[in-house]
Amino acid sequence: MDPHLLRTFVTVVRRGSFSAAARELGYTQSAVSQHIASLEADLGTVLLFRRPVAPSEAGTRLLEHAGPLLIRLDAARADVMRVAATPNAAITIGASPLAVKPRLSTALADLRRRFPRTHVTVRVLGRQAVLDEVSTGALALGLVDGMAAPSDPLRLPEAAPLTGVVRAAGDDELVAALPLDHPLARRTALRLPDLADARWIDAPEAGLPLAQLRANAEFGGFRPALAYDGTDVAALGALVAGGHGLAVLPRPAAEAAPGVTAVPIAEPRLAHCVEAVHAGALDGPVAGLVKALT
Repeated sequence: MDPHLLRTFVTVVRRGSFSAAARELGYTQSAVSQHIASLEADLGTVLLFRRPVAPSEAGTRLLEHAGPLLIRLDAARADVMRVAATPNAAITIGASPLAVKPRLSTALADLRRRFPRTHVTVRVLGRQAVLDEVSTGALALGLVDGMAAPSDPLRLPEAAPLTGVVRAAGDDELVAALPLDHPLARRTALRLPDLADARWIDAPEAGLPLAQLRANAEFGGFRPALAYDGTDVAALGALVAGGHGLAVLPRPAAEAAPGVTAVPIAEPRLAHCVEAVHAGALDGPVAGLVKALT
């Protein structure tokens, strides 16, 4: 399959329109139609119904393969370009919101002292976006966070192959973030299963995802009373303080939020950890940054 045709197919399905896909890709609408027709001819089946635009059963199956295939192609291109390129004085790193910790600031200060001419850009992204962009070469280094037993690695979402995953130093205690007037606010510790029926804020990027809480409590519940689709940890703290629901956070993040009390989670024994992920060989400023983080 021609990857250009496959990318056109994915874009048409995502935009739900041949004309919208043409505008995004910089093609004419007739060129987009020809791409889809060529792909259907290659595979010998109808992939898209035209009115309205929707994938056929075969097209739906192709979509399941298309995302990983295109990411792997982008990753291969980026890897070859890294080998061919001359050393760059600019690097971009990505971090999930709760991975932006004082340790990162210290590591960046060390990087600036050792490589004063290197320009660094830090982007705050969702966990999966960090992994995807490291794989495709858009990020030189990624920092992703999650909960795990102190000696266990994170269960990272599947992405294109990563060359290295390294645990960053300094795990944090996990706490239940509660408003000051909550009935459990004066407790010295809490068990995660005992909180399953509480009102929760579903903030999968700014806090620890509810799916991870369910998995680690080995119990149902953890139903959201409010959804927060953002990456601002301070905004999540304000929602907790306002009584809209609970959240699980690393202790430093919870203690930084006004009107919030942090009660340790004693069971199961879990910690908030950060892992540094990269693709390709580590050298120069990126290698120095990983060393400072770990």
